[in-house]
Amino acid sequence: MQIGILIFPGVTQLDFTGPYEVFTRLPGATVTILAHSLEPVTAKGGLRFLPDQTLEHAPQCDLLCVPGGPGVGPLLADRPTLEFLRRQAPHARYLTAVCTGALVLGAAGLLKGYRATTHWLSLDLLPLFGATIARERVVIDRNRITGGGVTAGIDLALTVAKEVASEAVAQAIQLGLEYHPAPPFASGHPDTADPALVAEVRRTQAAAQAVRREQAQRAAALYC
Repeated sequence: MQIGILIFPGVTQLDFTGPYEVFTRLPGATVTILAHSLEPVTAKGGLRFLPDQTLEHAPQCDLLCVPGGPGVGPLLADRPTLEFLRRQAPHARYLTAVCTGALVLGAAGLLKGYRATTHWLSLDLLPLFGATIARERVVIDRNRITGGGVTAGIDLALTVAKEVASEAVAQAIQLGLEYHPAPPFASGHPDTADPALVAEVRRTQAAAQAVRREQAQRAAALYC
């Protein structure tokens, strides 16, 4: 199985590396890291990654994964990226996204009529691209699989492992990773976090979210 993961400047590294860790353990899978060029890509926080292949020369993928992060905004108007996704989509078995990577699939017109999820701060942007909001950690709608924010990428990848291999394979990968979350706080989702904390996070992110909404609206008008 040929799996391609798109990376870009400002990607959230765990959006990418969480699924990568799972996908590389799938029997018979080849995971290719894709980017505009073969130059190192700097993620949010400063980690740098070396792509394996450019979008122009990428193989046809059985599964594509688009992570999210602050760098998603420019991708929403990046014609080469969107055209790459559109070219790949008809022959891919699965199109997947983690966090705000779903907005990139949306900007490419690939979520119209699909249920999807994304980071909780950006859920309200999905309808701009014709998607229906699903407030679940991982959402499967036909061959589109989307995950919530950041850490949900591991759950998404294990769900994919079950879909493409078997539940036994997915469980074995999970055990090998010792993926047994026991978070120290119940603040990982707005439904369980203190409302005052949720309000504070919304306040601190308001300016960035306003920019993202504007970027999403422009992308929807241009490409959708």
